[in-house]
Amino acid sequence: MKTMKAAVFVRPGKIELQEKPIPTVGPTDALIKISTTTICGTDVHILKGEYPVRPGLTIGHEPVGTIAAVGSAVTGYELGQRVIVGAITPCGQCSPCLDSQHSQCGGHAMGGWKFGNSIDGCQAEYVLVPNAMANLTPIPSILTDEQVLMCPDIMSTGFSGAESGHIRIGDSVAVFAQGPIGLCATAGAKLKGASEIFAIDSINGRLEISKALGATKTINFKTEDPIKVIMDATHGRGVDVAIEALGTQSTFESCLRVLRPGGTLSSLGVYSGKLTLPLDAFAAGLGDHKIVTTLCPGGKERMRRLLNVVAAGSVDLKPLVTHRFKLDDIEKAYDLFANQRDGVLKVAITP
Repeated sequence: MKTMKAAVFVRPGKIELQEKPIPTVGPTDALIKISTTTICGTDVHILKGEYPVRPGLTIGHEPVGTIAAVGSAVTGYELGQRVIVGAITPCGQCSPCLDSQHSQCGGHAMGGWKFGNSIDGCQAEYVLVPNAMANLTPIPSILTDEQVLMCPDIMSTGFSGAESGHIRIGDSVAVFAQGPIGLCATAGAKLKGASEIFAIDSINGRLEISKALGATKTINFKTEDPIKVIMDATHGRGVDVAIEALGTQSTFESCLRVLRPGGTLSSLGVYSGKLTLPLDAFAAGLGDHKIVTTLCPGGKERMRRLLNVVAAGSVDLKPLVTHRFKLDDIEKAYDLFANQRDGVLKVAITP
């Protein structure tokens, strides 16, 4: 039996490179030879044991590669064709999918997130893609792997923060945290038509990138109080939409405190522990606030649209790739990324 290298969850605190069998292709599957992938903040939650997965599972959910094999029921694709697959792989046939809720595929929360969660993921030499007809998206030849690497998760998630917040032309928006998802949320807010975008973080390098992606005002919370700055700038009104992109109590609460009555808090963070609502900021539940959560939209149509945005030059996310590693060195990559050293934003992993 042929084998491949794969990054495997062993136990909390331990992900290691192992040899595993190359997956067998079923009728509706496709086998993708990975050319580039990356590590996500959710993978770090898994590494730390904050999100439980079974030992022996291959981690990773952001694949770029070429088609190595397809099942007998998969048509319209060619061997060797470059493709991306979303982090969310909907079946396209269940009730949530038919109701356009692809991320909740199967009818249970987060059911569309399979890679590195319920099935083997893509931090490996190969990944098996289920329901291939609903999930394989060809990559235009003019685009490189690193240009499209953010599409499967980070770009889709960040943009969804702006989309779920229903940003309108001329809106004011605050984006708390300018990690990869927050930076994409900033870019998404700009594309949706926001005229005033406050970007909040503590790392000046990230704030500089946020300016290039559309932020009109950057706030380093180590030197300024973002709530005061935003409320002063909006003359006490608050923002129309606040996007939470980190997953902490403090950023969630800060979003509420800068939100105007009737505004929308669009939450993208993955939270661990207990999350509470401050009664004053929430107006005791009577402020007509809207709180919406979003799990990364997936499926081939979503990926097609994101590729169009990249191909049109509407957004350039290449600067988010700050480090590069071979798959053989993925444990070093995890150590760097999990500990946020050396100004890391995203790492490109190549077999």
